[in-house]
Parts: sequence; C-alpha cells; structure tokens
Amino acid sequence: MSTAVIGEILAVCMFAGLFVLLMSGFPVAFALGGASLLFASLGMLLGAFDAPLLAGVVSRIFDAMVNDVLVAIPLFIFMGTVLERARIAEDLLTTMGQGFGRLHGGLGFSVVVVGALLAASTGIVGAVVVTMGLISLPAMRRAKYDDRLASGIICASGTLAQLIPPSTVLILVGTFLQNANVRVQSDLGNYGAAPVTVVEIFVAAMIPGLVLVGLYLLFVAFIAWRHPQRCPPIDMDEEERRTLRARMLKVMLPPLALIVAVLGSILFGIATATESASVGAVGAMVLAAARGQLGLGMLKHACRATLSMSTMIFVILIGASVFSLVFRGLGGEKVAEDVLGSIPGGQEGAVLIVLALMFLLGFFIDTFEIIFIVVPIFAPVLLKLGVDPIWLAVMMGLMLQTSYLTPPFGFAIFYLQGVARGLAIGSIYRGVLPFVALQVVSLAVVWFWPQVATWLPKALL
Repeated sequence: MSTAVIGEILAVCMFAGLFVLLMSGFPVAFALGGASLLFASLGMLLGAFDAPLLAGVVSRIFDAMVNDVLVAIPLFIFMGTVLERARIAEDLLTTMGQGFGRLHGGLGFSVVVVGALLAASTGIVGAVVVTMGLISLPAMRRAKYDDRLASGIICASGTLAQLIPPSTVLILVGTFLQNANVRVQSDLGNYGAAPVTVVEIFVAAMIPGLVLVGLYLLFVAFIAWRHPQRCPPIDMDEEERRTLRARMLKVMLPPLALIVAVLGSILFGIATATESASVGAVGAMVLAAARGQLGLGMLKHACRATLSMSTMIFVILIGASVFSLVFRGLGGEKVAEDVLGSIPGGQEGAVLIVLALMFLLGFFIDTFEIIFIVVPIFAPVLLKLGVDPIWLAVMMGLMLQTSYLTPPFGFAIFYLQGVARGLAIGSIYRGVLPFVALQVVSLAVVWFWPQVATWLPKALL
C-alpha cells in the first residue's frame, strides 16, 4: 500500500475520530488539536506525513492574531453584552408587545421584530434568547399563549442573531471562505481575482435575513388566524394606550440609531467590519450611559463576558487550524475532492451534500464546532467546483442557524430552558420544529433564487 493511500486512510480516520471525541464530551479545542497531533504522529511513523508541515501551525496562529477582520469578534461581543446589561431589550419587548398586543398573535409579532432588532444590534444568539426568555415568556404566559408556540417564537427569533449582521458566525465563515478563495484562485492561476470580504457577506445576508423574519411573521399570523386561542391579545389601560406612540419612539430610536451607525457604515462602504464593530462598541456604551446604566460593575461584567467568549472562539480557531493543516498534509483534501466530485449532480449535488452534513451535525455539536470542522475542509473543494463564495457563505449561515434549534442539542433550546421555570423541554422541542421547517424554506428560496443573496452586494459594493 502506498504512503499516499495510507495518508488518506489516516485522514478519514482522523475525521471520524474527532466526532467520537466530541460526542464523548471532550473539550472541542483540545479534541481538534489532540486528534491532529495523534494522527500526524501516526502519519510520520508510517511515512505518510511530512513533519516540517507542522511548522506552519505557528504562522497560522500568527495570521489569526494579526487578522484585522477577527478583531471585530470581541468588539461585537462587547457591544452585545453592554446592550444586554443596559436593559434596552426589556423596554423594546414591553413597548412593542403593547403596540402589537391588541391583535391575536400580537405578542408573537413583537418578539420576532424585537429579535430582529436585537440581532442587528448584538450578533449574539445566547444573549438574545436569554433576554427574551426572561422578559417575553412571562408576558406571553400571562396572556395565555400556548407554551409550544411561545417557546418556538422566542428560540427562533433569538437565532436571527446568527444570520442578520453583525454576526460572529458570518465573520468566522467569511474568514475561512476568504482564505480558501485566495488559495483556490492561486491554484487556478487567477492571481487577479477579486477577494471575498466579510463586508460582502454581511451585505449578502441582509435580504435572506429579512426573508426569514417575514416567514416567521407569516407563520405567527397563520396561527393567529387558524388557532386564535393559542395566541390571544393582551389588555391595556387607557393611559398605556394614550402614551404608547411616544413610548415606542423613545425606546426604538436609540437602538435603530445604533443599527444605522453599524450596518449603514458597512452597507455604504464607509467602514470595514472591524471599524463598524468599534463604532458599535462605543455606541453601545453611549446608549448605556444615556440610560444611567454604564457603571464600573457593568463594564467589568461586559469585559469578562467578552474575554470568556472570545477566548473560547480563538482557542477553537487555533485547534481547527492545526486540524485542517494535518488533514491536508495527510491527503484529506484530495479525499474530499474525490468524494464531492463523484456525487451525482456535480456542483449542486456537492453543495447539497455539504449542507446536509452541516444539518445533521447540528443535531449533535455546537455551531462553532461545525464551522471550524466543516468549512476549512469542504469550502476549498466547493470553490474549485465553481461555487459562488458569497452565495455559499449565506447558505452556510442559514444552515448553521438551524443547529441552534435542532433537538437534542440545540443551544437556543437549552438557553430558554435555563431561564424558563416550569417549561417542559418537550414543549420547547415541539415548538421549535415548525421554525426549523421555515429555515429550510428560506434555504430553498436562496437555493432557487440565488439573486436574493448576491444582488445587494453587487448593487452597493
């Protein structure tokens, strides 16, 4: 047996072994790095892996440290944490709930709209789901909403933060696709090809994100029409009705101004993703200060939360860099090319298989783990087949969003259960399933009409 074949066998075994480690509960960063080093050692013993390749790990870590785009991740996390602590979401949900509350399903409409606004303000799924679970679920229960419907709306609306910019998920997917595209174009001899940027991916995700919001609203409207008893209206006194318009303007203008500052600067080419993240971080502190919420204790909490989440992401990124380097060194990329190239349907069949793999993995492992494992391995192969990287990023973002909702390990489900007393996890599972189906519908929309994702970047950038 040739060393090339041995290397390919080891690459496949490493890929399979990684999932065994992950399912055993082993920390993902150490699972990625440990599996890589173990199989690199086996490869060296069997003559199927060149030891000098491991020297590339240092340069990859350094590249991550100096990557301007990745600096946006802690800045957006800080922005979201400050906004969460400033209780802006609480006022938004309360006031918007009263604005729509006289309608059947009105509270559901308000949760979806506020979820979209918070998504465009924070980019952090956990913060949005927890905040809305603490505030809107008690209100929906007081209004006698069906538990399944209420939990499904809250979980699904919270996951909009994964797709609607600024999204840490899109930043990571975009970074991997950007690097993969550079390598693929270089291999193909297209040295003058236009680079893929995170800004383009942010812009491309805007319309699909709004399509998904529209699908959620239509679903709530359908339930209100067919089963009005599941989502009754709420009562307001005369004083609340009289002051409603003024209160809505008061609570909506500050976060809308921040959204315009952050996303507007990106959409119109005024700032890069990192620069807009800086604007967002400062803007969040200004809003918190204006509400009298910006104190030393709050800043300490925001900084610690930012440090904790950012460290987790970057440690996994380092492990994923080692994993992809060893996987390529063992010949795993060739295996991926052969497998995807032999799938019926060519380019479309290959994309469908990768998206299906991401969907299945979402039942068992975290979104970030899926990104760090799947995207570096399969994205270069798909790009070599001629797939549009911008469209691919949006499709991956939509598919990754489902991983927060798919039982048994959907993290949005756990976030909500952690803050909702007396809410059975079975009710949450049944509540999120229609929204998973709606996310699949949104994937189909972008699949059959790719212009939904590709038109806006071409028009604005």
